[in-house]
Amino acid sequence: MSLTFVTKPLVIATGRAFFAIGLIGIGCQHFFFHQFIPDFVPPWPAWIHGSQFYVYLVGAIFVASGAAILFGFKARAASTLLAGLFLASVVLLHIPANILARTTSLVLWSAAFETFTFAGCALVVAGALPETSVRRSSTSLIRASESLIPLGAYPLAIMVIVFGVDHFLYLRSVASLIPKWIPGPVYCTCFAGVALIAAGVAIIVRVKARLAATLLGVMLFIWVLILHIPRAIADPYSGIGSEWTSVFQALAWSGIAFILGETLGADRSRS
Repeated sequence: MSLTFVTKPLVIATGRAFFAIGLIGIGCQHFFFHQFIPDFVPPWPAWIHGSQFYVYLVGAIFVASGAAILFGFKARAASTLLAGLFLASVVLLHIPANILARTTSLVLWSAAFETFTFAGCALVVAGALPETSVRRSSTSLIRASESLIPLGAYPLAIMVIVFGVDHFLYLRSVASLIPKWIPGPVYCTCFAGVALIAAGVAIIVRVKARLAATLLGVMLFIWVLILHIPRAIADPYSGIGSEWTSVFQALAWSGIAFILGETLGADRSRS
């Protein structure tokens, strides 16, 4: 299903803007807090000196990539390069850090899942942009990332399934996050969990995938408005601005879901 009251290019452009704004917001957090945002870079090894420089470098990469995507300047190259950097962060930083810490909790692996998801999101953005030939002058990272573009939808699908399962594993904890003015927080949490799992499965198996992606985008954007932004305003500083990070993440993911709602291949069962 597409958002029929607006054009396909407008929906894709809006989704791309949501993703770009999310990137820029997270990048700015690096400069505001003078620290890595832990959802993307795990604790920096003590033996690597000059960590402050790398904090600002990562922040600058987020801001520059977001601006390139937002304004359409070398946007496909920026997206593919960003995807490669996110994947490198997962493989070289998150996974080794979790293994060394003997992390077994699904919650503690969430940062790795989220970074992996952003890699997929960057690939989705690249795939929605006009295709250009990968020149010999392009970096090997960009060329490698270009080859992964068809797989871009899967990290988001996997993540929402995992988060949907989390809604049931940590039912009371998640329900406590529901705004007080919404009745039946436990039922809302269960509904959200089922919706996340169903959306993820639909995107993976390509059954009503466009409908599922569009509805996922709507749900995530509603959460940005009624859940994440109020929490971020109420508590803007705790956990290196973790509530604002959640705002930017959810906004970015909703944008990608909207793009997928317009660009996923033909469903087995037409929407």
